[in-house]
Amino acid sequence: MSNLELNNQGKELKRVAGPLLLWGLGVGYVISGDYFGWNFGMLAGGFWGLAIATVLMAIMYTAMCLTIAELATAIPFAGGAYAFGRAALGPWGGYLAGIGVVLEYVLAPAVIVNGIVGYVNVLFPGVPDWAWIIGFFAIFLALNVFGAKTTLTFELIMTSIAVVGLFIFAALAIPHFRLENLLDVVPNPGQSEFLPAGFFGIWATIPYAIWFFLAVEGLPLVSEECKDPVKDMPKGLISAILTLLVTGAIVLFLTSGIGGASFIGGSDSPIPDALALVFGESHSLVKILALIGLAGLIASFNGIIFGYGRVVFSLSRAGYLPRFLSKVHPRFRTPYVALLVGGLIGAVGAILGNGDILIQIAVFGAVISYIMMMLSAIVLRRKNPNMPRPYKVPGYPVTPYLALILAVFALFAGFFYAPKVILWTILAYALFVAYFAFYSRHHLVAKAPEEEFALLKKAEEELG
Repeated sequence: MSNLELNNQGKELKRVAGPLLLWGLGVGYVISGDYFGWNFGMLAGGFWGLAIATVLMAIMYTAMCLTIAELATAIPFAGGAYAFGRAALGPWGGYLAGIGVVLEYVLAPAVIVNGIVGYVNVLFPGVPDWAWIIGFFAIFLALNVFGAKTTLTFELIMTSIAVVGLFIFAALAIPHFRLENLLDVVPNPGQSEFLPAGFFGIWATIPYAIWFFLAVEGLPLVSEECKDPVKDMPKGLISAILTLLVTGAIVLFLTSGIGGASFIGGSDSPIPDALALVFGESHSLVKILALIGLAGLIASFNGIIFGYGRVVFSLSRAGYLPRFLSKVHPRFRTPYVALLVGGLIGAVGAILGNGDILIQIAVFGAVISYIMMMLSAIVLRRKNPNMPRPYKVPGYPVTPYLALILAVFALFAGFFYAPKVILWTILAYALFVAYFAFYSRHHLVAKAPEEEFALLKKAEEELG
């Protein structure tokens, strides 16, 4: 690393978040995935193929969240995956981990907003999709710029509504659950009703199973706005993943058990569609659950906008991305430039892009960041065994290694599922890598907290 610049004055965020707001953000990042997207895996592998894949991904995300809790308390900076990778694997490791999160968090809102537009078009037909897209980005970018406390409080409200909606759905669905409905996907020749696409179907459904948990790992991005990251971050991460394990199981089993796996596999809104089979499409409960589903989509849209603002801010503050992206609003102390630029990219992607390609690039970026974070935890334990770790991952070294192995498995499953998207992902990474290799690595900022921490730990390691 050369030509390290020093200036970071006025680039600090305001600490406002406690454990309840962290729970709201962690679950809110993900909750839209309970309401749509995951169900298309039914047709790829049948109910039990998707269920087995979901169990594997549940194990991966649980192990990963426990490991990230250790990293986030030891390295409590807004960079999240970038900060962890930088401390353990150097500038290149930090950059590659950070860019994975950037791809995930900047592109995911472009997909989610189209889901929101689909809901509101039913209520207000005739308005062009592009107008809704621009309007929703404008509203939630403004909310995020106006302050973290306002954003996180709104996030908590929307998340709570969405979670309560899932439990209402469970109460309505349980009396109508039929086990035989789980096995109604027509099997491929030579396969069984249990696994209609064989073991291949488990592999094919991994990208859909990820929808139940995708983005919960981004909670450390709020570390610098957390009142007490050492105490509160583990509480937020663990409570969020436990909530998502319960809601994911509710949705997976009950929608299929009342609607039939084959029907649910082709639905754009599996929860209200499943209830409509029982109560009728015009029933008020079906409409109420549809509106609650909209709250879930809004929670994820708002939460992920909040998240990408922080990761872009931290990479810019350290010099990895253009420095103007880390400007902080003088009054609201929010990374307004990072938010606005990311929102512009997301809005253009939503209007002009292919949603399937965008979400697959986002998933690949996410899984790459998972691999880098688990490697970081393992390397830091070896390189800096005496580094203060207020929270230690239970079951080390099994826990991070298990998450690492499953993340590699998920990465290859994604390649198999969407080989054409690999080219787009490689292209996106190649552009970022070229920028870093030829320019930004020569202009890193020593006074960025992630860089200061990494340099200090490197010096301690060299001194023995």
